[in-house]
Amino acid sequence: MIRVAIAEDHQSLIDGINLLLKYEDDISIVGMANDGEALLEIVRKKQPDVVLTDIKMPKMDGITAAKFIKKEFPNTGIIAFSMFDQDEAVSQMIAAGATGYLLKNSPLEEVLVAIKHVANGGEYYDKALDVEGIKTNSQRGNKKPILSKSEREILKLIGQGKSSSEIAAIRFNSVSTIEKHRKNMIRKLGLSGKGELLRYALEKKYDF
Repeated sequence: MIRVAIAEDHQSLIDGINLLLKYEDDISIVGMANDGEALLEIVRKKQPDVVLTDIKMPKMDGITAAKFIKKEFPNTGIIAFSMFDQDEAVSQMIAAGATGYLLKNSPLEEVLVAIKHVANGGEYYDKALDVEGIKTNSQRGNKKPILSKSEREILKLIGQGKSSSEIAAIRFNSVSTIEKHRKNMIRKLGLSGKGELLRYALEKKYDF
């Protein structure tokens, strides 16, 4: 039996996960919390096999809670369940001890798959995340701002000479979204404008 604790500050989402898991013969929900402190209390009392936790929560965030849990209960598997797809959030959760990370727009059925993987000592990450790239950058100790997976994909297209409208059409985004990504990349990379961004994209064409 896989014993699971859930932490999520939106009760409706907890109810949805509870409904999904309660009919599974090999899974038992031992506790549900709406904040990190309550989660930690449940883990200390119930010692679940797997914790499914949001990152942004009242009183104590999921990253801090994960650090406490792994320190006290190193064999407990932790899965982040978050709306944040930024590399920094993923990297911080992995550093805190998580071996799973799901985005909240994933089908709830994927939560079940992730729990079983992590309970068996494996890892499970949302397919939308470039976890290998994130881990590599963390191991290198890269202190420069890290471009997200979407930003790297857009940078490749910029390096191919595509305009913002062409990139928007390829990625099924609005032009304003692509322009926002351009501005974010210029800021993260410490560049001075679109010309430098294009030059950077051309220089790094096969290296990002």
